[in-house]
Amino acid sequence: MRFTSEQRLDDGVLEREFTLGEIPGILWTPASAPAPLILLGHPGGLPQMYPRLAARARQCAAEGFATATIELPGGGDRPRSATAEQARTDLHRALEAGQPVDDEIVDRLVLPLVEQAVPEWQAAIDALLPLPEIGGPVGCSGGVISIGIRLAVVEPRISAAVLFAGSFVPRTVFQEARQVTIPLHVLLQWDDEGNDRQSALDLFDAFGSAEKTLHANMGGHTGVPQFAGEAAAQFFTRHLK
Repeated sequence: MRFTSEQRLDDGVLEREFTLGEIPGILWTPASAPAPLILLGHPGGLPQMYPRLAARARQCAAEGFATATIELPGGGDRPRSATAEQARTDLHRALEAGQPVDDEIVDRLVLPLVEQAVPEWQAAIDALLPLPEIGGPVGCSGGVISIGIRLAVVEPRISAAVLFAGSFVPRTVFQEARQVTIPLHVLLQWDDEGNDRQSALDLFDAFGSAEKTLHANMGGHTGVPQFAGEAAAQFFTRHLK
């Protein structure tokens, strides 16, 4: 892991860009460090996602959390996968035609991403936890829900997770959801134009966690209200401090 830039934001948060091998990432730490760490997930494309990620990071810092994110496989300047690009084309074609998206398309699009991204996130945890600014424990928040599910199953250092419903989940990952036992806070936009609401509800029901909360709000995919983020912050305060 190598830091490549550093700046102090106007609210005192320290923002540092880094590379993990060839993978770019960003770490935000509050003035109150050492602090518990929250991994910020996203759909890929750090330059485009930066404003939203930075806002989430600063909100977390105000609650006393450090946050970090890394670029997804195929996102930003990382090499594209021809298989994933074809699956994405097939997905858009099915959606535009009003046809159901079959499991084969979802598997081609999501499973290779999960298989590559989860070990990268684990490598990021390996690199971040020894830093004196990070005090542990670790939570994860948002991004591709299948990645969050796999991380919650295989990574014992993650103590709690906020998951954003609204992306296609392969059947194998759906089955893995039954193995999730950490506390969960699941956000669902009730009118998400790209999400099968019943599938999201079925997935929530499948989670094996003894403590799981579904926070549903009216509105589309990008209409998550501010207070939903505040509720997620309260969830992490309960479980990471």
